[in-house]
Amino acid sequence: MSKLVTIYGGSGFVGRYITRRMAKAGWRVRVAVRRPNEAMYVKPYGTVGQVEPVLCNIRDDASVAQVMQGVDAVINCVGILARNGKNTFEAVQADGATRVARLAAEQGIEKMVHISAIGADANSESDYSQTKAQGEAGVLAHMPDAIILRPSIVFGAEDEFFNRFAGMTRMGPVLPLVGAETKFQPVHVDDVAKAAELAVTTDVAAGVYELGGPDVASLRDLMGAMLGIIRRRRLVLNMPFFAARIMAFFFEMGGKLTFGITPVLVTRDQVKNLAIDNVVADDAKGLADLEIEPAAMGAILPDYLWRFRPTGQYDAIKESAKNLRT
Repeated sequence: MSKLVTIYGGSGFVGRYITRRMAKAGWRVRVAVRRPNEAMYVKPYGTVGQVEPVLCNIRDDASVAQVMQGVDAVINCVGILARNGKNTFEAVQADGATRVARLAAEQGIEKMVHISAIGADANSESDYSQTKAQGEAGVLAHMPDAIILRPSIVFGAEDEFFNRFAGMTRMGPVLPLVGAETKFQPVHVDDVAKAAELAVTTDVAAGVYELGGPDVASLRDLMGAMLGIIRRRRLVLNMPFFAARIMAFFFEMGGKLTFGITPVLVTRDQVKNLAIDNVVADDAKGLADLEIEPAAMGAILPDYLWRFRPTGQYDAIKESAKNLRT
């Protein structure tokens, strides 16, 4: 019988790519999510019955334990960028990750992969980074042979990074940035998924792996590359951190007063993270240690950012038409 894996958060941005890869590798996959009826799109990733969304609340012991019964491995992809009700950083990224590892150890599961993030630091001023570090510590306390993957900014067709900034270019001639000189090392989502797949299906050495693509660039330069791809000219404006914190405060207050109806474009915690470089450490194990050749942004971004061009899919046709001889 095929081996079985439970992927917590397996319908999310990174999780769905891991789910697809594990299904293609022949594994049966349980996709543990809060709303299984909204995750039915993962079922076609495998044959009939191979991939099944199941109900799970990572804040509840019984719920987490039930969906990992009888599995050969667990992968935890659950994470948040901002708190939402009971889903706080502590509850999800620290306690939730620790809960998965503790219950996996109790059930005798030998393999666990945990998706963390570059910048995880127990001494950070950011709650996000602190709880990422706490989650890692909790995982290793119960599953010392677990493999922890720390990606930099993850990009791909469904990302909330390039898609968000590209969408902002439609709103006016100025593209405001917080931390324009902060450096990032974007990694393609399928490279992260491949790392998780190898961590489960092969004898990868336990430990922490920091995942970054071949390109290291400042946020300003990343936006410049994006603007070139979507054929738009915008004034890139760097916002001082003190001003960004004030703006984030009002965004957060607006979100609370409208009970979440008003979108919170940036939080004060995110501003703290945007002040710190997000790149692979020189002495860290990474994609090369997993024998993965990372995809370059330039080869991927045009495939999904074309829709933000002034005339979308017709932009390339118009450019070609200019070269026609009359």
